[in-house]
Amino acid sequence: MSDFLPLMLDLNQKEIVIFGGGEVGERKASLFCEHAKVTVVSREFTSGLNRFYETGKIRLIKVNDISDKDISSFLENAFIVIPATNDEIMNEKIAGIAKNSSKFVNRVDDIGDIIIPSVIRRGNIVIGISTAGQSPALSKYIRQKIEAVITPEFAQMSMLQNEVREILKSSVLEQKKRKDILWSIINDNNIWKAFEESYEKAYMIASKHIR
Repeated sequence: MSDFLPLMLDLNQKEIVIFGGGEVGERKASLFCEHAKVTVVSREFTSGLNRFYETGKIRLIKVNDISDKDISSFLENAFIVIPATNDEIMNEKIAGIAKNSSKFVNRVDDIGDIIIPSVIRRGNIVIGISTAGQSPALSKYIRQKIEAVITPEFAQMSMLQNEVREILKSSVLEQKKRKDILWSIINDNNIWKAFEESYEKAYMIASKHIR
């Protein structure tokens, strides 16, 4: 049984340090740069990484030879460290130094402290799928199955629930009654169908549950 526990992390202002400027490093930078401060350390960088740099999404540090001391200095403010070079020995060294510095490590060639799941996003709804590194193909298959069920209307329902919940906080004192109203909205098929036409129509139907 896996010891991994699924968590949602707020990466705002957290630093992600990626070693390796190839395709894998680019993929990792692309994943994290919208949510955190990303630094990529490498001899060379893909055109994609250079574009991220030019638009201010990431920071690039060009190095030739890199010592243990250099690695430690780059990790000083890191929250997550990603060894993604094409040198297995170097990746092991970076991971070891990071662990000794109590940093989280996301490995691309092994199981590290953090596994990046296959992700489904529907507005504020985020669903992560992982097989603990055993089968990326199965993770993708599961994601495709869930995407067919968790449609974009779920994002609209999440927004509607939040709006109604705020109204109920001031208009309905009894918590159980507020909960029952919110559940009645979720279970109203007419609201789900109305989302296909417009959010406003769905909101009008939901308003009838509050009266």
